[in-house]
Amino acid sequence: MKKNKKIKGNTLQTANKNIQLRSIAIGIGVVLIIMGIIGILHNMRTSEDWSVSNEGKLSYDMSEKIDYSIANSNTTENSNILKWITFKSTDGIIQGLMRFPPSKEKVPGIVVLPGAGVTKEDQQGLASDLADMGYATITIDQRNLGAINPEADLELFEKGKEPVEYSMVYDALMAAKVLRDQNEVDPENIAMLGISNGGRFAIIATALDSEMKGVVGISTSGYQTGSIDKSMVDEDVYRFYRSIDPETYIASISPRKVTMFHATNDSTIPYSMAEKTFELASEPKTMYTVNGTTHGYSSSTKEELRKELATILN
Repeated sequence: MKKNKKIKGNTLQTANKNIQLRSIAIGIGVVLIIMGIIGILHNMRTSEDWSVSNEGKLSYDMSEKIDYSIANSNTTENSNILKWITFKSTDGIIQGLMRFPPSKEKVPGIVVLPGAGVTKEDQQGLASDLADMGYATITIDQRNLGAINPEADLELFEKGKEPVEYSMVYDALMAAKVLRDQNEVDPENIAMLGISNGGRFAIIATALDSEMKGVVGISTSGYQTGSIDKSMVDEDVYRFYRSIDPETYIASISPRKVTMFHATNDSTIPYSMAEKTFELASEPKTMYTVNGTTHGYSSSTKEELRKELATILN
């Protein structure tokens, strides 16, 4: 009887061990599943990838992965190489056009952000001038072709969702990563250049990307949200409007250079607004006053632009 009892005891111990092993296996399986889910979520762009400080400064946890494809390529009459490209950014696909000057060595690169309503093809006059100076460019079609809706973006922000303007800044940052990845380009010698609304995103993106060498803003300005009395508005409203204002960021670009071009009688963005934005930039900085009413790039400033880019991209 005692012997039988002992056998039953051993059987029970074995069963308990099997149950423990199964529990451990199940536990490991659950952990692996959770880790897999976390990995998938980590590779997706979510609201957790961006944040805004109490002072209204946007920041991003940038993805290291670049997902892009070149759709077409050809050579122009002046031997520039054009490449049409698409790349993934946040929740959408961005289209861009890269232009490379003829060169046997790696050349500096410039991310070009057009103004509202201007396509990447429309901006190729500037890109061609930049190629003449020896620079590669990537010009993108901005979301909504650069048009913005701050009120709708504020609603998204208050719901904890990513505003479209934040996505547009991220698009510029991703365009820079794509340009750095090209064999023809010196990845350590990249600058931003933006026109009108594109200039606003260029200033913000340059401040966020510490590897950027500097920024050129043409016919652009901030919104002067620094004059808002913080005690008179909702905290989220204050943080959001400060976060989309290039004036919140422009001083932090130093010691990298800020260059601005603006026409005295620009009817779209008053010259006085550009002046106030420029005043907030720290040295080194240069502002060129352009006579006339031109809003956007003018080939009449090509030599001044050449001089400034030579300073920024050395």
